[in-house]
Amino acid sequence: MIGRPGRMEAGRFHAWRAAIRIARRDAWRSKGRSALVLAMIALPIVGVSAADITVRSAQLTKQQRITRDIGAADARVTGGGMGHQPLLQSPVDGSAVPADRKAAEDGGSAPQDGQDDVVDPRVALPPGARWISDQQTYARIRTPSGLLDTEVRELKADDPIAKGLLDLYRGRFPAAQDEVIATRSFLKSSGLHVGSVLRARGFDRAYRIVGSYELPDLLQAEQVTALPGAFIAAYTSAMKASGGLYDHGGLSPSYLVSVPGGFSWPMVEHANSLGVVVDSRQVMLHPPADADVPFYRVVGLPGSGAQGGVRQAEAFAAPATVGGLAILEVCLLAGPAFAVGARRSRRQLGLVGANGGDRRHIRAIVLSGGLVIGMVAAVVGTLLGLSLTVLLRGVLEEYVGKRFGGLTLRPLELLAIAGLAVLTGVLAAVVPAINASRQSVLSSLTGRRGVRQAGRTMPVIGLGAVCLGGGLAVVGSTRSDSVVVVGLGSGIAELGVVALTPVLVGAFGRLGRWLPTAPRLALRDAVRNRGRTAPAVAAVLAAVAGSVAVATFATSQDRQDRDAYEARAPRGVYAVSSGGDQGRELGAVRAAVEKRFPVTGRADVWRLVYGSKTCDLHSDGAGCGGFQLRVPAANRCPAERADDTAQLSLAQRRSFASDWRCAGDGGQAAMDTDGGVTVGGPAVLHALGIRDGAAERALARGETVLFDRRYADHGSIGLVLIGDMGKQPVAGPDGPSGPVRRVPVHMAAEGSPYGLVAVMPRQAAQAAGFRTVPLGSYYTTSRMPTGAQQQALTGDLAEFGSDAQTYLEKGFRSSKNLVLLVLSIFAGLVTVGAAGIATGLAQADAEPDLKTLAAIGAAPGVRRRLSGFQCGLIAAMGVVLGAVAGVLPAIGLRRAQLRQEWKSYHAAVDSGWGAALDVPHVPVVVPWGTLAVLLVAVPLGAVLLAAAVTRSRPQLTRRSDG
Repeated sequence: MIGRPGRMEAGRFHAWRAAIRIARRDAWRSKGRSALVLAMIALPIVGVSAADITVRSAQLTKQQRITRDIGAADARVTGGGMGHQPLLQSPVDGSAVPADRKAAEDGGSAPQDGQDDVVDPRVALPPGARWISDQQTYARIRTPSGLLDTEVRELKADDPIAKGLLDLYRGRFPAAQDEVIATRSFLKSSGLHVGSVLRARGFDRAYRIVGSYELPDLLQAEQVTALPGAFIAAYTSAMKASGGLYDHGGLSPSYLVSVPGGFSWPMVEHANSLGVVVDSRQVMLHPPADADVPFYRVVGLPGSGAQGGVRQAEAFAAPATVGGLAILEVCLLAGPAFAVGARRSRRQLGLVGANGGDRRHIRAIVLSGGLVIGMVAAVVGTLLGLSLTVLLRGVLEEYVGKRFGGLTLRPLELLAIAGLAVLTGVLAAVVPAINASRQSVLSSLTGRRGVRQAGRTMPVIGLGAVCLGGGLAVVGSTRSDSVVVVGLGSGIAELGVVALTPVLVGAFGRLGRWLPTAPRLALRDAVRNRGRTAPAVAAVLAAVAGSVAVATFATSQDRQDRDAYEARAPRGVYAVSSGGDQGRELGAVRAAVEKRFPVTGRADVWRLVYGSKTCDLHSDGAGCGGFQLRVPAANRCPAERADDTAQLSLAQRRSFASDWRCAGDGGQAAMDTDGGVTVGGPAVLHALGIRDGAAERALARGETVLFDRRYADHGSIGLVLIGDMGKQPVAGPDGPSGPVRRVPVHMAAEGSPYGLVAVMPRQAAQAAGFRTVPLGSYYTTSRMPTGAQQQALTGDLAEFGSDAQTYLEKGFRSSKNLVLLVLSIFAGLVTVGAAGIATGLAQADAEPDLKTLAAIGAAPGVRRRLSGFQCGLIAAMGVVLGAVAGVLPAIGLRRAQLRQEWKSYHAAVDSGWGAALDVPHVPVVVPWGTLAVLLVAVPLGAVLLAAAVTRSRPQLTRRSDG
């Protein structure tokens, strides 16, 4: 008796070892079935591990982010842009404010006694520091197609201090003053290559491109880099001499500094006292305590406020919910695999029982099969996920426009993913193991299958889970704003739908009476064998639900961004203006546009000029006149008249949200004008797509059309005349003072379209005492001009030295989000894979029925059609149910996001500035295109695949071998 417990433990160990050996041999013997089961488990692991490695690789470490900003330097020093006055700086992101904010508001930063107000950052460098300069400007570079606006940088790129700022792709770094390197994106856009000669418009120097490079954080940047002193100074002088548009010296230079011992926080504070901002590697890696940072005492701690929480919730919402659905899907995909495998191995399990094995041994063998295949799937899935990431790394980096920091592997996370595969493999084998152990030895050996009636317990549990999960998702999105609650509720609801699958499959059976022979037989077989059909349908359901959840969330977010986009003109409209030459060259400019672009219409525009001197647009030179639209006192927002809105009552501040006087401007116009007043006729409205017959008739009669009613004053607008912009008096509470010219107006039905304030006919301007000067034209096009056409036009304009301002409305462009991209790829991959694998396993289980058909003389075509429709019906039922189940989590997440935005909006309303914000708009858009593809492509693919792989003349075997 003493040694009995030890012998029992040894016996259990030997029993499990034997069970694992039997499971391993059975898996190796049935390679095809094992491969399908392995793929069923490994496929989600491939997606989850690839997504984990991709997202982690895209997340830069703090050291990597600093290196991409300042290279190998210890610090970057830059002028603060506020003169010589002391600054307060954030140690993290380089944000700075004046130390004496009151003095800055009173004009304390103005230079005195002729002192140059530009700070040389090098005054803050400690003794022994070594530095290199880094400066940028913009220039128009000549290309084979015309001109290309390009950023030109001066940097000694091969200096050890600059290591990490850019990566040389081909060629070498510049070694002479007439050599440059260019980004790959610039070479692609310009049509130039390494070895080409580079020239800038209006600049007689030529440069040889000796290499190409890329900026790790800006792969799409179009940039050229030369040695310090090789381009910017000479180019600026040439532009000033010719009066060109680019007559500035570019951005003020910054300096990359190497300091023995690093640039400490006290050294940063000393530099701030001199008006210099410092991005220090040492400080960013080891920032001082918040209490020791004066900047935080003035501005506040970083990340505070409700908006930070909203952004974090939005960033976490999609990955958390879809990741939870992916984990759930691993469990659902493994279940049907082992259920089919156990049924295919029932004869072997019967032999174990016939030779003295009891139910524990049967359960151990089936569970060991899950353990063995789960372990192999964990290793294979993780390795394939890693390989997939390596293969797609370049594509993903190009898509988001940034290089990864490296291939980042988180061993604990990958181990958890692999462990999940093993765990789900074992758990998924539990129910098949119990069912196999309950079968009699005789039924297992003969292979006879009865028709089992669907139980009533699981549908009831499933219905309760759907109600509970839906309720949690609703509460999470409307009451608690909790993403976790939304995800949990969505998962429970999807599990409920899975539990209801047998009942839903039975409901589909009622459609059989309207189907032809082959699909009717397939549907009835699926309904009769619900134990086989339901797990396969559940697998496809889970995969499709994840795809639909991702697609719904991404499509809804895209629609929200599209609705929030403010266009300056209708898509394809091209605006060109020349406010610096009094319109003398507009004829040549218009001819060039009409030559290069597919123009369908033109609307000419003029600008108002007041005074005896005709000056450039927005000129404040001596003797240049101007005007400003006056807002009547009755139309001014009450919040603007209050010294401090906090002194107003809460009810008063909230009332401003519905007050039209407090609304913001109507947007930015495609063509810049004085005061928003555009001089033109009805053709301007036609070009901008404004359909207002009354406004067109008013312009034809010579009346001014007003779009912004804030300026309306008893049927007219007031223009405050300013005789000399250089001597403009200080504006009072009601705006600038001066004589007011009244102009009668017609109030348009549409408010401020495309930034228009008013359109004034030329005769109305002349009647009001203004002169008009040609400004530009709006062009409508038959199609969007190509990049080559735009470069050709830029080159034509440069040929006669035009500095015309141009704008082409390209419309909304979808943003590129790496996380949603990875999740979409993963969900789509699992959807197609799960449908194919699950239906393939169902077909393998239905092989005895196919053999029976062959035995009674069915033609090969009937056999193929029946097999194809069996798999197609499984895929179709799974797609339909998954489409419905996948919309729920996306709706919950969008509702939670809407609630967060309403909180921010109400906070702005309570502060008195709600009218300047748009009412929260978070639409839920069902991706009907994606659903249509899933509803058609997945079932059709399953039908064709099953029909293709079905043998037309199988080898007949004895029923006992089935």
